[in-house]
Amino acid sequence: MNCIIDVWEASRGETRSMPAKKLRVEVYDWDGNKYSITFEGKVTRDKVLKLFDIIEALGGVSESDFVYDNMDEITQFDKVKYIIEKYFPVVWFKSKDVAFAYEQEFGESIKLSTVSTYLARLVDKGFLIRKGSQNSRRYRIATEFAKPVVGRSF
Repeated sequence: MNCIIDVWEASRGETRSMPAKKLRVEVYDWDGNKYSITFEGKVTRDKVLKLFDIIEALGGVSESDFVYDNMDEITQFDKVKYIIEKYFPVVWFKSKDVAFAYEQEFGESIKLSTVSTYLARLVDKGFLIRKGSQNSRRYRIATEFAKPVVGRSF
């Protein structure tokens, strides 16, 4: 499943960080169907989490998709890829986001230049999509590499 999230100021139509007046989430399933969810009003963390619950109900990412047998045996590159798949499966992110999540997950620091190098390699391999200029670069997982998701039964 592929997801695009736009947070923007409804009155001006410009992209910005939360809080915002409007949040739009577009989700594409593996059959090419598009689901658009728009929230207008005061966007809070709790409301965003509820929207992600809805995405999960449509076939969100399962926690079991990210289990490695022994995290001590995987390379730093694979750990970065793991962080991206676990924490940023359907959203745009920056290298700083990956470095922060890496340090939280593994309890070890990683240089931002190292993260940037790994992200560039993942772009070269076609695993990630990159947009923006060098100082405002953002990434997301390419649709063909997004893990298949299994919907919930209600």
